[in-house]
Amino acid sequence: MTVDIASEVLDYLKTHQNEQIELLEKLVRLESPSDDVGSQREILKFLGKKLEELGFVVHHVLGKETGGHLYARPKKRDRSKPLQLLLGHCDTVWKKETLKTMPISKNDDKMKGPGVYDMKAGLSQLIFALRVLKERNMELPLTPIVFINSDEEIGSYESRDTIKRLAKICERAFVMEPPLGIEGKLKTARKGLGRFTITVKGKAAHAGLDPGKGINAIVELSHQVLQLYAMNDFEKGITVNVGTIQGGISPNVVAPESKAVVDVRVLNREDGEVITEKIYRLRPSIPNVQVIVEGGMGRPPMERTPRNQKLWRMAKAKALLLGLELEEAIAGGGSDGNTTSGYTATLDGLGTTGDGAHAVHEFIYMEQLPQRTALLALLLVSKSTN
Repeated sequence: MTVDIASEVLDYLKTHQNEQIELLEKLVRLESPSDDVGSQREILKFLGKKLEELGFVVHHVLGKETGGHLYARPKKRDRSKPLQLLLGHCDTVWKKETLKTMPISKNDDKMKGPGVYDMKAGLSQLIFALRVLKERNMELPLTPIVFINSDEEIGSYESRDTIKRLAKICERAFVMEPPLGIEGKLKTARKGLGRFTITVKGKAAHAGLDPGKGINAIVELSHQVLQLYAMNDFEKGITVNVGTIQGGISPNVVAPESKAVVDVRVLNREDGEVITEKIYRLRPSIPNVQVIVEGGMGRPPMERTPRNQKLWRMAKAKALLLGLELEEAIAGGGSDGNTTSGYTATLDGLGTTGDGAHAVHEFIYMEQLPQRTALLALLLVSKSTN
């Protein structure tokens, strides 16, 4: 690939930057919280039309408890070509009508709004990268297929199996999540996530009349919390956090039950297995108390495998053609890239630089939108990474 091709792609996107920003603004105005099925169907319908305009066959698969997901492939395709996956999500953490208190604004190169950074900018890039390649009649050595789900922010419970199936048949996956930090680092590794619930069952008794006949589940849970925190190993990237606790009936009753929800994050599968085993080996410190452990590791870690690193090096080289010096980083949070990485070469964080994911100051730098979109386009026309 030559500098001329990179310049052609970037010039096109700069010329059409206002159109892309208009599309992005429409996506942000289509508020789409994960728990609002109607809103999800609306934005997926909108995205489906945009993909159809680009010559894709679009299937909207309805979810049981979510808005479902979109799967799209080109109408005309060479079945002998390998596949590449473009992966994104349209759901956000923001409730309906957040725009009333967090309106869209465009000032000093920043575009603000709920979901603009995570990850509707990435969705606009997906559309415009495919558009520039189509309008410039650029040959794609791998056939692009698109998958957009509506449940990523709540764990991709309904869409995860489909993502696995697609990853198994694709040679590589590009994840349109936002990059990391103001430097716009691509995410070449992500921690795996686990969720555990620790339930302690004691015995109720009157706190004033018969306290000795009771067994306080909250006291036992406090012992369990100390054991859980002892499992932290920050040098190895292992974090164990007790996020919520509940228990007891009344101040004048010895608590018969208590419960804690625990978040676990690890950098590799082995550490996930070790921590899971440790948590399931928790035992009571007080006699006649029952400790029940439920849960496990959900999203596996996205590790810096050889195939992932090969894809990263390709992206770094393409970025130089655009005058962009990329850096890589490890993300503490998970994405659907954690899932695809187990089956195919995966590169995450290909969205547009900004900040404030899940925060009220969420924004992107509009000036970087064409450049990051051009990077995606150059990756899509690049030859096999195998």
